[in-house]
Amino acid sequence: MTPTPRSAPTGATTTAITHIGSLVTNDPSLGQGPLGLIQDAAVVIEGDRVVWVGTSSRAPATDSHVDAEGRAVIPGFVDSHSHLVFAGDRTAEFNARMEGRAYSAGGIRTTVAATREASDAELDGNVARYVAEALRQGTTTIETKSGYGLTTDDEERALRIAARHTEEVTFLGAHIVAPEYADDPAKYVELVTGPMLDACAPHARWVDVFCERGAFDGDQARAILTAGARRGLTPRVHANQLGTGPGVQLAVELQAASADHCTHLTDADVDALAASGGRTVATLLPGAEFSTRATWPDARRLLDAGVVVALSTDCNPGSSFTSSMPFCVALAVRDMGMTPNEALWAATAGGARALRRSDVGGIAVGMRADLVLLDAPSHVHLAYRPGVPLVRAVWRKGARAL
Repeated sequence: MTPTPRSAPTGATTTAITHIGSLVTNDPSLGQGPLGLIQDAAVVIEGDRVVWVGTSSRAPATDSHVDAEGRAVIPGFVDSHSHLVFAGDRTAEFNARMEGRAYSAGGIRTTVAATREASDAELDGNVARYVAEALRQGTTTIETKSGYGLTTDDEERALRIAARHTEEVTFLGAHIVAPEYADDPAKYVELVTGPMLDACAPHARWVDVFCERGAFDGDQARAILTAGARRGLTPRVHANQLGTGPGVQLAVELQAASADHCTHLTDADVDALAASGGRTVATLLPGAEFSTRATWPDARRLLDAGVVVALSTDCNPGSSFTSSMPFCVALAVRDMGMTPNEALWAATAGGARALRRSDVGGIAVGMRADLVLLDAPSHVHLAYRPGVPLVRAVWRKGARAL
């Protein structure tokens, strides 16, 4: 293979990772198949960027060197859906659910009460802990949301805290109707689309809404998302988790970056996602189905229709308390009809598409140097050896983070 040309030198220290048994680039022009696989590969990092990719025998000289000894290297996972700004614990709810109680959105109120009572320092510490936990499992880009404050002040502080830990911050004041407005949901929508959005928009990139029974209907969701768009936020939608409904088609209509969950889909929903040409990504969150014993999303149906699919953790204290992207990859392969190749792409490049990012989710010249060294010869081991801690080393923005 002809080595990829280097970009202009920056004067930063260069590091080569060589003797990579199997390198996933997610760039078909660099290697075999949709994952752009290169055998016996090497990657050169300069500063925070990838500056060379090719076969190990042709790697240029660098300031430092890491020998992968035949292990696989994959792009850092891109987790495009999580809820990390919270306090409290819902172990009792999970335990009861495992004894047969069905999940509903009502449990969110428990976390809202605990989050409102928590100090800024406590919430900041929790977010830092979960981001670090995800990093240890190979996640180098993570989105997270507000949504457990549901007052103007609490939503604004949640976003400020989240922004200390990630650039991918989502305003989710429309998670559920705040308890104080239970008898007047329209008044709460007025709050969300008015003073709350005014306070929160400067701290966020995205606006999201839980378009679901027990939360917000299609008309309410449209009002919230369009209000967010007027303030410069790009829509995302919690859609079709608990049943069929307007969420997916609303996401496509409003050119949302993603429709998330997509568990219960009509043929029209699938057709709409496919017709979006990948502009609206179907983000599947198998941790939620695992934790709630719900129906698995049919990834095979979506992929066969040409829909762009992402995988994410939905890390939250109620319905999916996992930060492990490898776990979600294994679930997607075992229970959602995905191949190991498709699941890994969805967990890396798919997540990047859901965040409309071109600098993460792959390993190619000019991309951010986010790489994961697996203690395995192939990425297939993520599904082949579920539950085994296979992440041996992580580079994020070119720096060794693990």
